[in-house]
Formats: sequence, C-alpha cells, structure tokens
Amino acid sequence: MAPELQSPPITWPILAWLTVALAGAFLPVGAMLLFANGSTPAMIVFSAGPIMAVGLMGAGMIAAAASGRFWNGVILALLVGSCLTVIALGLGMPFLSHPSSIGIAFAAASISFAARGALFARSVGVKGWLVAVFVVAGEAAILITAWAEPGALPDWLLALLPAQWASIAIQAALTGTGTFAASSALIALGGTAAATLVVAELWPRRWPYAIMFSAWIGLSALVYHHPGPPMSVAEISPTFATPSPFVPER
Repeated sequence: MAPELQSPPITWPILAWLTVALAGAFLPVGAMLLFANGSTPAMIVFSAGPIMAVGLMGAGMIAAAASGRFWNGVILALLVGSCLTVIALGLGMPFLSHPSSIGIAFAAASISFAARGALFARSVGVKGWLVAVFVVAGEAAILITAWAEPGALPDWLLALLPAQWASIAIQAALTGTGTFAASSALIALGGTAAATLVVAELWPRRWPYAIMFSAWIGLSALVYHHPGPPMSVAEISPTFATPSPFVPER
C-alpha cells in the first residue's frame, strides 16, 4: 500500500501550491520577459526552450507530488506550456510552422514530469512535493547553467536530465526542425514516464526501481549519442526571417 496523503502540516498544502505557481508560472514568465527585452526573434526562441521546459517541470512534477494525482500534474503542465507559448509569440517569437510538434513535445514532457511527481507522492507521502521541489531546482540550475555558458558542463551530464530532454524537444519544435529531429529526446521522455509509472503502480515493491534506472541510463545514452539539432543562436537565426503575426512590423 502507498503512504496515504493524510494529516500534513496545516501550511504545507498552501506552500505546495504556491510553489507550483512560482516554479511553473511566475518565474518562467519573468524569465521570458527578461530575456525578450530588446532581443531578436532567434534569441527569444533560444531562451524559450529551456524556460518552457523548466516551467512544465515545475508545474507537472510538483503538482502531481502535492496532490498525489498524476493527471493533475499533466493538465497543469500542459496549461503552463500553452500559456508560455502564447506569451513567447506575443513577445516576438515567430509563429510555429508545425504546431503539432510543440503539442507532442509538451505532452511527452508533461507526462514524464507528472509521472515522477506521482512516484514521489507514492513513495514519500506528504513530503513528496518537497522532494519534487529539490529535483526541479537541481535540474533547473543545471539547465540554466548549460544555457548561459555553453560547454561549461559535460554532455554526458546533460544527457542524464529529463529537463534537458524536454528542452531539446521543445526547442526543436519552436525552430521548426520538427518531431523527427528530436525523436531521441521524445523517446527518452516517453520511456522514462512509462518506467516511472510502473514503479509507482507497483509500490511498495522495490524491484521495479531496477527497471526504471536501467531505462533511464539506456535512454540517456540514446540522447547522448543522438542529441538532436544544435541550438546556438547563430545556427537558429536563419530560420526566423518571418516575423510573428502577434507583433506588428515596425
């Protein structure tokens, strides 16, 4: 039997959902507004991928862990992704040439992050959302460091992070390179989600963890050897000759 989400400290539900709002909405929106100020469309896209990945992770993982419900995390993460996309378009990001690609990327990332949050709720109980907060903070810090200082972190470390997989998939969709270009990241997100949900479903049995960690390492190797399209500003700039329909031409 899974630990029941009962009798938490009275302030924890409030703190948990405030953290969901902070990590999933306020911080990503603030970062997007900050980086978009005076930026080119290419720079907006270059920053939007990691920002959206962190937003989906914060909303999906922490919400699922706080509520103990997998689908709560999925729905909130998809909502955050949709809102951040609209904001990015309004700030000057070119209109998506393949909207289905971003939908697939958001769905894969949301399911993967929510699955981990649901496992934290099952395995740790009312403290699961705190574990989710630490995981989100750690992966976000590494992802932001890699974005701000390309080459500062080893590729093998980035390949281990589901947040990086989500960033690859989202950015490929935003730049128009499509689903196929980020297929390894999407497969990794889907595979780890499935393995994580198996562990959550079979909890408290511990042997499924071997399946989850084996899947994680194997899928990380897949992303390491097939990392997807390069994502420097110089390389994505030629893609954006068409202005966003949400921003009038000057």
